[in-house]
Amino acid sequence: MPTDPGIELAARDVGFVEMLMANLPIIAALTLALYTLAAVCAVREVLYSRTSQGSIAWLLSLLFLPFPTGFLYLVFGWKRFEEYAEIHAYAGRETRAARAREMHLADMTTSTSWPVLTRIAQIPFLAGNTADLLIDGPDTFTSILEGISAARREVLVQFFIIRDDELGNQLADCLIERASAGVPIRLLYDDVGSKSLSRRYIRRLVEAGVKVSAFNERHKLLRMTGPMRLNYRNHRKIVVVDGETAWVGGHNVGDEYVGRSPAFGHWRDTHVKVHGPAAIACALAFCEDWHWATGAPMTPYLPDPVPQPGDEPVLVMPTGPADTFEDCAIAFSEVIARARKRLWIVSPYFVPEESMQTALLAAAMRGVDIRILLPEKADHRLVWLASYAHADDMVAQGIKVYRYKAGFLHQKVILVDDEIAGIGTVNFDARSFRINFEITLWFTHQRTIAAVDAMLARDFAEARATTRSDLSSRSYAFRLVAQAARLFSPIL
Repeated sequence: MPTDPGIELAARDVGFVEMLMANLPIIAALTLALYTLAAVCAVREVLYSRTSQGSIAWLLSLLFLPFPTGFLYLVFGWKRFEEYAEIHAYAGRETRAARAREMHLADMTTSTSWPVLTRIAQIPFLAGNTADLLIDGPDTFTSILEGISAARREVLVQFFIIRDDELGNQLADCLIERASAGVPIRLLYDDVGSKSLSRRYIRRLVEAGVKVSAFNERHKLLRMTGPMRLNYRNHRKIVVVDGETAWVGGHNVGDEYVGRSPAFGHWRDTHVKVHGPAAIACALAFCEDWHWATGAPMTPYLPDPVPQPGDEPVLVMPTGPADTFEDCAIAFSEVIARARKRLWIVSPYFVPEESMQTALLAAAMRGVDIRILLPEKADHRLVWLASYAHADDMVAQGIKVYRYKAGFLHQKVILVDDEIAGIGTVNFDARSFRINFEITLWFTHQRTIAAVDAMLARDFAEARATTRSDLSSRSYAFRLVAQAARLFSPIL
């Protein structure tokens, strides 16, 4: 005889209620824990807020949707790096300027000319360097690998991305050879950027005597003393050999960076090699990251005397979320504000926050020749779409935007008048300005300014200008998707 569906439904309801009652203590405990987490996150957001709009969004979400907002906040919102600030103090940042002057390494004339940058870097422009532009992957990694092979005292290597591919194994073989010769080697990589790096690769290095660490090695997921830091990535690319020579720039370690990717083809990127006191400042930035990653403070090898082979002043500026203020954004705002004739910006990602947009528009109103060079191709589709929305706004205001056509563009370079050039790891987006750990080298010598000028002139010749007619020809669907992607600008 068929069972009445109503009776079956009622029986199910009774069973569900009985299950809830039986597990009520567990459910109550989980609910209490969830709201406690939301409350802790809300208090942190109020205490350490930097923008009211973002904080209000977090607080409302934590109030009305504690799950999953509480867990999302641990990844994207937990901003403070108290331990890293302690490392800054331990590393003696406050005494570096005086120490540089005592050692006669400081270029005080240039430092006085750029007081904001110098204060942010917490070290003056260092005199006596040589600087060489390294254009694209083959030249960059030939120089880096040759430098490592010649190391006698110490090798420090740090990259956001390291891949277990042909280039990655070239680097590993080079490090292993130097380690077998008794040279101390340290390798630091970012957990997120190098998430696909194999254990076999790391084990091979460790067994050869190379000290290897991920940036968040001591700060695992959901540790109460080190909440999830997946959103706060170490984007620096630094190699230092013997405390005398350093390489900094846009390249990571992967076959695509030397043009071996069929999808991207030619990979346009820029690194710079500096020989002289600036290498020591790069090593000090590495030491702070190593201390954070491993818990073990280290002192870099310091050559005595410190070589000063050239006549170029260089400022080494590490920035990141552990800074008291948003130092990277302040630095770029400063150089943009000082532009009078030209401002050339090259970045793979153009997702400027409101203050940067304002600074660019003000420069345009001063009559500055602003040129922004971006990639035609996309590697991260969401960022690429958001970049289109922001770049189109710039074009609508009369700022020149170019799209690089001869491959994928990944370099991070800024040139202001004939006064200063910056080369490093900073993309023109909120993530680099506020969230990632980054490093920029600033150059004021006319030799390097002229080299950067010539390099960028060639790059602009390989690009197409975005016109106002291009804007009107965009489909409604494309503009809608690009504007939607723009909403994610603060975390892209």
